[in-house]
Amino acid sequence: MVNTDTGTDTGTGTDSGWDGRGNRGNRGNRGGRGPHVTRNTPGARPAEAIPDRRVAVPDRGVVAPDRGVARPGRRVAAVSLVALAALATGCEPGTATGAQDAPTAARATQAAAPSPTRTAPATEDAKPRTAPPPGPSASTAAPDPAPDPTTVRPAAPEPSTAPPPRVLMRTGSESDRVRELQARLRQIGHFGRTPTGYYGSVTADAVRSFQAKRSLPATGSTDEVTWQRLRAMTRVPTAAELRPPTERPVAAPDERCLKGRVLCISKNSRTLAWMIDGKVVSAMDVRFGSEYTPTREGVFEVFWKSRDHVSTLYDTPMPYALFFSGGQAVHYSADFAANGYGGASHGCVNVRDRKKVAALFDQVRTGDKVVVYW
Repeated sequence: MVNTDTGTDTGTGTDSGWDGRGNRGNRGNRGGRGPHVTRNTPGARPAEAIPDRRVAVPDRGVVAPDRGVARPGRRVAAVSLVALAALATGCEPGTATGAQDAPTAARATQAAAPSPTRTAPATEDAKPRTAPPPGPSASTAAPDPAPDPTTVRPAAPEPSTAPPPRVLMRTGSESDRVRELQARLRQIGHFGRTPTGYYGSVTADAVRSFQAKRSLPATGSTDEVTWQRLRAMTRVPTAAELRPPTERPVAAPDERCLKGRVLCISKNSRTLAWMIDGKVVSAMDVRFGSEYTPTREGVFEVFWKSRDHVSTLYDTPMPYALFFSGGQAVHYSADFAANGYGGASHGCVNVRDRKKVAALFDQVRTGDKVVVYW
């Protein structure tokens, strides 16, 4: 029996609509969506006045049929979600079950589109081996030629294998050859004092000056090259040039020096004359104490001789010492030999010629007179 007011089948006889769920089984046909609608039923609205709801609302049997049939469709939806997730991660889309539900044209488009995972990675291996074609502005100007590596980075010269010249004399040396070196340097104006035979700072400066003027390595030491060059420019020194009596002329002796054996020492001429009965036996350059430690003046006598003496007050060597007044003595001074009159003693009479003072030490006796004057 058909209810004409609702357009639905109310069920008669054995067709009561019981499908195991009670009367709720008829809800699927409400609103004229079931297949039992009769458009010509008396009292019913015309068919054209009631729109076909199947057009606006798709049949639930297509989208979600009865639960016994809807499970394959859920698998299709699950597979589709997996495929979309795979595509979002850049993977190649597969052909899983249910892929036939996707439109054929869409699958063809996805297959034709290049996959971003098939492009070459941006690494050094993927860089083009040839440069790209120049732009319009570069077509009119020729590119600069690549610099030749040999002109940019010239090969370093090979180190010289020749050994350096052998050093013959250096600071601290003392010999007759040093005396000859000083005499030859004095001949050409590089050494301004008498030769002493000791290679000190004054001699080193003189050698350095000679080397620099001749474009030689200015080391201050006399090597074989420097020595040969100096010998070629000078002559053999005479005996007077090698051993002059003093750097300065010997002063006229004080009258107290004219009798007996006397060490006659002049502060004015800075010389010492060893005299016997008014005659000069030997003479040598000397220097004296500073303003704060002056050398005493007057007449004294030698009271002690000490060949290898060392000062207990200043811890300084005083070889060939001839003591005449307290701790003051005539002795050899290596500092005087090296630095000349640029320094001073602590009151002693310094001698810079070692051989002369050594000979003097052997000749002077204890008790001989000492005269220090201006």
